Amino acid sequence: MEMVLDILSWFFLLAGSAFCLIGALGLLRMPDVYTRLHPVSVIETLGMGGIILGLLLQAGFTLVAAKLIIIAALILLTAPVATHALAQAALHAGILPKLDHDKTGGHIAGEDEPSNS
Repeated sequence: MEMVLDILSWFFLLAGSAFCLIGALGLLRMPDVYTRLHPVSVIETLGMGGIILGLLLQAGFTLVAAKLIIIAALILLTAPVATHALAQAALHAGILPKLDHDKTGGHIAGEDEPSNS
């Protein structure tokens, strides 16, 4: 039974690490702040979830497991709020999302706009 727990634990640890690496690559490849928020949420939920689940299987029913559950709950409660706050701050700063027809990327509203005179 212990070997099954070790195998499951390593599976979840490796899966969570893989999601963290994939999310980090997505973070580097995305063109603007709004699309970069998606891989960050993948890292926060799937990466963190897999790693903490793997650590929970290693820890068993101990005080360490209770602490890991508290950490997971805090991350799951605060991460969506922080992501939403970042998107709202970028929007209020005037950073526009990059569109398919916009080859220059996101820019600040009011800059480089032709004048009406």
